[in-house]
Amino acid sequence: MTTDHATGLDVARIQADFPILKRQVHGKRLVYLDSAASAQKPQSVLDAMDRTYRESYANVHRGVYTIAEESTAAYEGARAKVAGLLNAPTDEIVFTKNVTEAINLVAYSWARANLTDGDAIVLTQMEHHANVVPWHILAAERGVTLRWIPLTDDFRLDLSGLDRLLDGAKLLTVTAASNVLGTINEIRPLADAAHAAGARVLVDAAQAVPHFPVDVQQWDADFVGFTGHKLLGPSGIGGLWARGELLDAMPAFLGGGEMIRDVTVDGFTTNEVPWKFEAGTPPIVEAVGLAAAIDYLSALGLDAVREHEKALTAYALDALEDRFGDGLAIYGPRGVEGRGGAISFAFEGIHAHDVSQVLDEDGVCVRAGHHCAKPLMRVLGVPATARASFYVYNDETDVDALVESLGRAEKFFAF
Repeated sequence: MTTDHATGLDVARIQADFPILKRQVHGKRLVYLDSAASAQKPQSVLDAMDRTYRESYANVHRGVYTIAEESTAAYEGARAKVAGLLNAPTDEIVFTKNVTEAINLVAYSWARANLTDGDAIVLTQMEHHANVVPWHILAAERGVTLRWIPLTDDFRLDLSGLDRLLDGAKLLTVTAASNVLGTINEIRPLADAAHAAGARVLVDAAQAVPHFPVDVQQWDADFVGFTGHKLLGPSGIGGLWARGELLDAMPAFLGGGEMIRDVTVDGFTTNEVPWKFEAGTPPIVEAVGLAAAIDYLSALGLDAVREHEKALTAYALDALEDRFGDGLAIYGPRGVEGRGGAISFAFEGIHAHDVSQVLDEDGVCVRAGHHCAKPLMRVLGVPATARASFYVYNDETDVDALVESLGRAEKFFAF
């Protein structure tokens, strides 16, 4: 397939923009189906980062010479690109190294300043460890209580007891889209319910921002974290959007250079937001790469990206069901309107790692394991799953390769 006629994405042209897709693995073309873990990078991102290192690299905010000012302009320009992507004020975007750090920033700064023994945090059973472990640490340290929103049989949030769970809670923290199930959660109704109960709302948007339009004003949450490496950008950079009044009131997260206004032998005062939370030399070149990635996605159009993934996911679900029927368990909603392009699956009696190894021999890259979601694995009653996840550079031929390779794995392990 070269063009997704339903969405207008020219997938063949897009594939040509990604140098890594030209290589072979074990003599087979590379079929990359692990974008939920990390996306590949287009040439424009690689060129932007290389050009910065070659022509204008210098530390930011500190030099008045030409390339230092160019570097600062590029870094702050990237912040403006992120703000535009999320429909947020530029000064409410804090750069972090990834979404994990963004969530930890909220946990260590806002939560430790506002939560005490006996306070409650509401999470869901589909959260990534990045949105679980920081709250376990806080619970052990401060005595806060964790409450869990369960799942329905069709892999969505069971909101029947939401009011009870939110009663007296101080924070609701939820993923916008599950990295395991593909489930997309409707954030605005959750935010409205939490705010009505007096709780703040944090959204892990790592699996959302790369795949469909995200408007933090429409979501009306209080904190939204994302990561760059899943949206065609480099690793080592992500971000946190938070309401300006919350950022102003929150204590500094890390101490050092850049985050200060003044330092004396008696103490210090902090810089303005957002630099108050960006201690030390930041990921300068990574920010340039992130800006280039946003440009690339914006040129494709995130609405078109979403429609492409829906069509491809529907094709994949149908193909897997037609080929394997009940022999392959698929964990996630069946309808594509409320799910993303991550499909987790398992053959009975065949470990996910073994399946992944056979697929690798055919050049097919899928993730195998617990996907940093062990609480969810326990709910599903499995130790691990294999997961294929689709993005802008995948097409139906990639799905066909997945299905054929899975057929070979099933035959290989038949007993």
